[in-house]
Parts: sequence; C-alpha cells; structure tokens
Amino acid sequence: MWEEMRTQFFGEGRYKFDARVKVSVPSVVENQAQVPVTVDARELPDVRKVVVFADLNPVQHALTLTPHDAAPYVAFRMKVEQATPVRAAALTGDGVWHVGGQYLEAAGGGCSSPAMARNKPDWSLTVGNTRGRAWRQADGMSRLRMTIKHPMDTGLTRDNIPAFFIEQLRVRSTSGKFLATIEMREPVSEDPTLTMLVRQPLGEKLIGVEGRDIGGNVFSSKIDTTWRESRLDNSKRAE
Repeated sequence: MWEEMRTQFFGEGRYKFDARVKVSVPSVVENQAQVPVTVDARELPDVRKVVVFADLNPVQHALTLTPHDAAPYVAFRMKVEQATPVRAAALTGDGVWHVGGQYLEAAGGGCSSPAMARNKPDWSLTVGNTRGRAWRQADGMSRLRMTIKHPMDTGLTRDNIPAFFIEQLRVRSTSGKFLATIEMREPVSEDPTLTMLVRQPLGEKLIGVEGRDIGGNVFSSKIDTTWRESRLDNSKRAE
C-alpha cells in the first residue's frame, strides 16, 4: 500500500519519514464524516507544498496546501471510510518529501454518507457563502479561520449523487498578493472549516478568499482581521 501511495504522490521524487511533520488526529472518532486533522510542518525549512492523504480511503488525496507567503500549517476536517493511516508530506526546496502521519482508529462510513445539506431544499442558494475571522499575531502572521458552505459530495453515496466539491481556494492580501492556495478533494468534510497561518502585510485589515468548485461555481469573500488580545504573563509580574 505504501509503495502505491509513494508513486501516486511523489512519483520518483526522494522522500524520508520525518518527525518534524506533525499530524494530529483524535484518539476517538465520534463522527466519521467530520474528523479533525491538523498538519504542522513549521519545523522544516523552505516548505513549498504540503499534501495530506489517507491510505485506506476510497479517494486518498484530501488536500494540498501551497504556502506562497504562509506557514506550512493547516487544520481541517475530513471524511474517512474506515480506520486508516493519515499522512502529510511536505516538499522542501531541495526536492525532498518529508512524510509524517498518525494511525486513525475509526468505525468508518464517512465517505459514503450523504451530505446533510441535501435534506434542505434551498441548499444550493448558500453554496460558497463564507464566514471567518483572522487574528493578527505578534510574530507577523495572521491566524485565518473560515467556514465555507458546500456539500462536498464524494459521489460514493448509495443515492447516486455525483461528486460535487470545492477544488481550489486562493487566499490573497488586500493588495492582491497570493498568500496561500489550497486544492481540495472529495474527502474534505461538508461545509469545510479551515485554519491557516498567513503573512498579512502590515496596515491591511482584510484577507481575500476566492474559491471554485467542480460545477463551475466561483465565489469570493473578504475576511476581517483583528489584533489577538494579549494576556498578562503572571510569571513575569513584579513581586
């Protein structure tokens, strides 16, 4: 199985298993259609791309993050069909893929479950609606969190609903500079919620998000940025 995954995602590229690529998943999964996954490759230098995949899913590829001016970090939710290794591979500037992962224990069925949106007759009116917030941090990065309304259909349900999912998100600064690009596939959960760390230029209060799904729908939104509230560090208080 691993050799198939390696060929599919890396081709003939060099790779190594690397603990600096951290994948976090829950020890207990209550909803196989909404499994939280966090990938953090910030300990690696010069990361050009991060690919997330699940070995035993019917569609292995979940998403790809290209951090143009962002940290190699992403948190999201995904569907799993059964217990599986969940892996992330970070491509560094020297052409080496660094692979980390965790084994996820799950009962399964998430990929073949119909989207909840299909129970609402007006679901199509809200496709692409986006809400979110970005918090500017002292290190110059902004923590961007957003939720996008979309059924993210896998095409694997028993009622023969075809695949219908967001295929690309582009995150830009107000001045138009690309901050990050995310390519998504069927395993990303319904109404995707994503968290990223982007480098927002000083003086800008909005982050732009542009999306496109495989049905040809395009959407865009502006997300407001606020300063993160600071807390008093009691360990440094004067006696």
